[in-house]
Amino acid sequence: MTTYLAIDTSTSRTSVAVVIDNQCVWTDYRDGATEHGQSLATLVKAAISDHQIIDSVVVGMGPGPYTGLRIGISFARTFALARGIDINGVNSLDALALNFHSADFIVATDARRKEIYWARYTNSVRVEGPSVDLPETVKSRDLPIYGEGAMKYSLGAHENAFPNPALLVTLASDPKNFVDEPLYLRRPDAVATVDRA
Repeated sequence: MTTYLAIDTSTSRTSVAVVIDNQCVWTDYRDGATEHGQSLATLVKAAISDHQIIDSVVVGMGPGPYTGLRIGISFARTFALARGIDINGVNSLDALALNFHSADFIVATDARRKEIYWARYTNSVRVEGPSVDLPETVKSRDLPIYGEGAMKYSLGAHENAFPNPALLVTLASDPKNFVDEPLYLRRPDAVATVDRA
């Protein structure tokens, strides 16, 4: 019996789940793009109070805004290192796509700066992306668009707008889905004064 802690901070939502043998036994989330650090600590504390023995960590590697991803990935890596357990990263858009069953569709999350992170899927398998573009550029593809980005920019359906952290574990069951590095796709929103020159 393997117990996974799943963490995703690739969107404005901080979400955590505990999955035991492919069954989600605990999940919760907090909304707020600037609250990832505080929310994540609170959620993980609640998760492990009920399920103290965690065998592995799975973390969403984005794409997503720089700060949110860094918080989630750093927390997950530190948690795994402190406990001496495995950690695997997966594409957060791929997890979001598992919520939908259209033949050909796009999932999109908010990239800020009036842009979206997106990828195209056929039967929940990624065939293009991830990329970052203006919403109207993605809308011109004339495919159903799902996710937080679709909701924010009125591009499509609003149900299941955020990655389900339990589905990160589903993706991590196949090593070909592992992502080793964060998927930033662009520079951070906040840039040091020296870097602006």
